Amino acid sequence: MIERALRDEGTSYHYLPSDSEYAAADPVLLVIAETALTNVGDPVERGATWTTDAPYRETLHAIDAARAEGIWAVEMEAAARYAFAQARQNAMLCFAHVTKQMGRSGDFEKGETNGATASLALIHAVAEAYLPAQS
Repeated sequence: MIERALRDEGTSYHYLPSDSEYAAADPVLLVIAETALTNVGDPVERGATWTTDAPYRETLHAIDAARAEGIWAVEMEAAARYAFAQARQNAMLCFAHVTKQMGRSGDFEKGETNGATASLALIHAVAEAYLPAQS
């Protein structure tokens, strides 16, 4: 579960001013999700990611700097999505199915045995917890 994303892709700056290096999930939604995910059966980590449009071109220096900040994954969308959600005052929560297969054949086709079913189960659990909280 992505709690905050380092804003390195540029799109997030269309929605929020540049006064913060990170775009973050709604803290109330994070608590709802964390509570809902205690019984999903699969491990769910909560942490920061680095949103970049070009993960292949990043330098070792930039990667080391992100690692030193405790960033545990690289992705291409979370910062923009969180900035948009905040600007529009909408709830949004991003999940990352983290692999060590970046850009390898079949990486984006998780299939049932590679996380698709588990991902849907955690999204379902969060939705079931979130919707009644909005009533």
